[in-house]
Amino acid sequence: MEPKTYTYLHLNENLDPEDYVICDYRVTTDMPMEKAADAIAAEQSTGTWTGLTTLKKGVIDKYGARVTEINGNNIRVAFPSEDFSVDIGGVPQILSVIAGNLFGLEALKKVRLEDVRFPKSILEQFPGPKHGAAGLRSVLKRKEKPLVGTIIKPKIGLSPKEMADYVYESGLGGLTNSKDDETLTNQVFCPIEDRTVAIAESLDRLEQEGIHMIHAINISTSGHKILEVADKVQSLGAKQIMVDVITCGFAAVQVLAEDPSVKVPVHVHRTMHGAMTRDRDHGIAMLPIAKLVRMCGGDALHIGTLGVGKMSGDVGGDMDNLRACTDESVPYKTVMPVCSGGVYPGMVGRLVERSGLTVQIQAGGAVAGHPGGVRKGAMAMSQAVEAAYNGIPADKYAETHEELKLALEKWGMK
Repeated sequence: MEPKTYTYLHLNENLDPEDYVICDYRVTTDMPMEKAADAIAAEQSTGTWTGLTTLKKGVIDKYGARVTEINGNNIRVAFPSEDFSVDIGGVPQILSVIAGNLFGLEALKKVRLEDVRFPKSILEQFPGPKHGAAGLRSVLKRKEKPLVGTIIKPKIGLSPKEMADYVYESGLGGLTNSKDDETLTNQVFCPIEDRTVAIAESLDRLEQEGIHMIHAINISTSGHKILEVADKVQSLGAKQIMVDVITCGFAAVQVLAEDPSVKVPVHVHRTMHGAMTRDRDHGIAMLPIAKLVRMCGGDALHIGTLGVGKMSGDVGGDMDNLRACTDESVPYKTVMPVCSGGVYPGMVGRLVERSGLTVQIQAGGAVAGHPGGVRKGAMAMSQAVEAAYNGIPADKYAETHEELKLALEKWGMK
């Protein structure tokens, strides 16, 4: 069937990227791909399932999405920038266009948003990171080496004092970062105010001993409360805050980045992302999420473990996420990519080979689970990062570093 029979098909049309939001989708369907692509463009812009008496002449030409490329199961759709709200729309409205009703189209078996590129007119509406990777390095006085951190384990169940002791031991072991886990917020066994104060005291002790470290307090909560909680924990000494972007929403990241009361870096966790990203043929890839987090102002973002950790993912996809954090062609500060999820010292070398030095490597179980305890677990992770930074294989470095040796004996090399 001739492409011209489809209203929204404009294959190989040369468009000015500054006038469009350009999206790549992967589509699974039994219908001709031209028809499927046309249906997506129609549903997400000016069309519907039937003819309209209200459709004025020129509306489709001006506001209709345009299918510019079909390559097997992959299609490219360009949405006119005029389709997106100015100022008040933000990410919620953007997602309603590029990742909205199309997932429910009955004729499509599966569809996945793989990538999105925004014009300058939209990018300039968002703040980008307030601190970014360079800001984190400055706070930690760590110019070149990868950051190395921990997630306090167990996820829940420790008291504020126990968490503070964990942070202090981690700092003595050489870590630069620690954080709450995604499920810990303000439970009765570990109230957020008590936890923040206790951890701040540990960080102050470390600072007095010449050790620079920060901890991210998880402030994930209801939208109307998040600034209040951010202000509260900052007043109690928090040096970094964390927000779960999928469960709280992109607007939560944006308000933290934009509000002048928030002075500390924002660490962004991606919990629940797998509900959208895990199926390679349906949902939303992590890459668009990473780009939106950077636009909204996240300073650090979990990107996966570049194919070597416990979480589902692939090297190519995780590398795309890393590049989205560090790409200097967009008008924002770079985001610190965070590799976390089943990380242990024996895999650090491979991680750094793939990530480069601009990365934050985090381990929870490998710190708390070390045979020598938290401090020696932190030392083992720090030694693994030091070895990778200097291009020395971990097993070679372990010959003169007992903590790393014990970790390799327990978990091996990868």
